[in-house]
Amino acid sequence: MNDKNVDLIIRGGTVIDGTKAPRYDADVAVVDGRIAAIGDLAGYTARETIDATGRIVAPGFIDSHTHDDMAVLSQPDMSFKVSQGVTTVVGGNCGISAAPLRRDMELPMPLGLLEAPAEGRFTSFKAYLDALRAAPSSVNVAAMVGHSTLRAVTMPDLDRAANEDEIAKMRDMVEEAMQAGAIGMSTGTFYPPATAATTQEIIEVGRPLTSRKALYVTHMRDEGDKVMESLEETFLIGRELGVPVVVSHHKLQNTQNFGRSKVTLPFIQETMKHQCVSLDCYPYDAGSTMIRTDRGMLDGRVLIASSQPHPEMAGRDLDEIAAEWGVAKDEAARRLQPGSAIYFMMDENDVQRILAFDETMIGSDGVPVGEKPHPRLWGTFPRVLGHYSRDVGLFPLETAVWKMTGLTARNFGIEGRGTLKQGAHADIVIFDAATVHDAASYQSPTLPAKGIDAVIVNGAVTWRAGAHSGARNGQVITRNDKKETLA
Repeated sequence: MNDKNVDLIIRGGTVIDGTKAPRYDADVAVVDGRIAAIGDLAGYTARETIDATGRIVAPGFIDSHTHDDMAVLSQPDMSFKVSQGVTTVVGGNCGISAAPLRRDMELPMPLGLLEAPAEGRFTSFKAYLDALRAAPSSVNVAAMVGHSTLRAVTMPDLDRAANEDEIAKMRDMVEEAMQAGAIGMSTGTFYPPATAATTQEIIEVGRPLTSRKALYVTHMRDEGDKVMESLEETFLIGRELGVPVVVSHHKLQNTQNFGRSKVTLPFIQETMKHQCVSLDCYPYDAGSTMIRTDRGMLDGRVLIASSQPHPEMAGRDLDEIAAEWGVAKDEAARRLQPGSAIYFMMDENDVQRILAFDETMIGSDGVPVGEKPHPRLWGTFPRVLGHYSRDVGLFPLETAVWKMTGLTARNFGIEGRGTLKQGAHADIVIFDAATVHDAASYQSPTLPAKGIDAVIVNGAVTWRAGAHSGARNGQVITRNDKKETLA
């Protein structure tokens, strides 16, 4: 092929390259799924051309915190992600992963949110990644193994700490996942399957992370009254294993803790001077998870997202349901279980402070289940670009893009993605900085974002002019073994 005859040219756009560098005007050429050239490419010809005049050309967004583990197989078009510019998802968060699972086990919540039917379960992490390779989705996938999943597979009783034999079995499963290509291990000690796990159990189960410098990622034990103790436990585990730590969806929940980000963020920043620590958050003051009745989860407004016994209640307030049934709020929640809900439990000032913290990555934490999910599933990234960067002015657009691309690729060790440069994978999003915004709301949570012109995944135009092209060009992302041996 002539060096100037390429597969795709994006002409006339303004490049924001994912490094926080100032934007600049340039064309971008793509060959064989890689970026071939960036600059004035007037002499180039291409099989396909996209006019990006007046538009921003940026790296495809990397969703640092997802629960898309099964959705990438059952909903492979992944429209809820590519429509907002996401080209890579990080799965296996909060201690919950799609593998390894047994086909004869009942999945405790919140594992049940993965919607992994018995006949479609993967008994090894390798089998899961092989399935993704055999049937690619429209996004790239980097996956972690979940500690809660390992407990559920190994332990007949989850209401206690693991014994030595159980720890050894779980450790062997982590080793298998590492060999298969998992990028790390996650925990969710906030959730019932892992609340009884001790700090030492997590350390011993996670021993295979150490030699690979693989990630330890956690939904901490407490994001409320004991948030500082939970941060200390998290950092201790990272130090004991000698691995990078990611604090998932950092937040402060419940009224008595509003404003405490003024304490947690300086503590995180100081810790960053001594060990490898990073964090992500989502741009909303409401979270979403399994329907719960404990730990202050029902103190504020609760919106039901899905309910297996009462699917007709999706989209309704728990207060209204309880009044209609003539029962207390906690009893109504019990009747709705199992299912998922949206909890309004954070302060907007904390949300903005954490978002604006320089090292904070962006993750949706969306749960792709039911007809009324949290709007973050469809709206997270355009909401940061439009509402928080452009309208609120929390940070420049270059910083917003970096938080979604280069920063995340660096922290998760994702090679060749997250920045626009020659030789990188051609994961690209083209958007209108003046109009981009999230359309998804709590009332209508599945509306695609506005202002996203085109999304390209490994060189394939996947989303354009508000429609999916049908392309499924995603790849499985594993740890860079060469990098590990040099560490």
